[in-house]
Amino acid sequence: MKELFSRNRQFILYCVIGAGGVTLDFSLYSLLVWLEVLNYRPANAVGYASGTLLSFFLNAHFNFKTSDRLALRLFSFCAVALLGYAASDRTLYLLVARFGLDKYFSKIVTLAVVVALQYNLNRLISFRKSPPAKN
Repeated sequence: MKELFSRNRQFILYCVIGAGGVTLDFSLYSLLVWLEVLNYRPANAVGYASGTLLSFFLNAHFNFKTSDRLALRLFSFCAVALLGYAASDRTLYLLVARFGLDKYFSKIVTLAVVVALQYNLNRLISFRKSPPAKN
């Protein structure tokens, strides 16, 4: 078990941190929809953006342990998140508007799709190690 954790530490920690981002995302989404402050699609954008920012800062500090080029990393993380958001929004629209599924259940389905997509892109792009400085 210890070997499995150490081999997959980054992904496991990404999922744990992601769970915090997802909790914030889903909570805001649900609150905004339930209170009828926003329709489900704009509420998805607000929740998604909030969860994305939380996830970036926690991943940068605790998981990938990066403190260099944070503005560039945030930009690439947000670009990856935008792809994830597009997948989330499209999937949510299809499940709710086309298939008539529950708004809350549909949101949960979108989260599973986005986690796999974003982890791999962020690992390869946003949080890749910087090359050593040349002297």
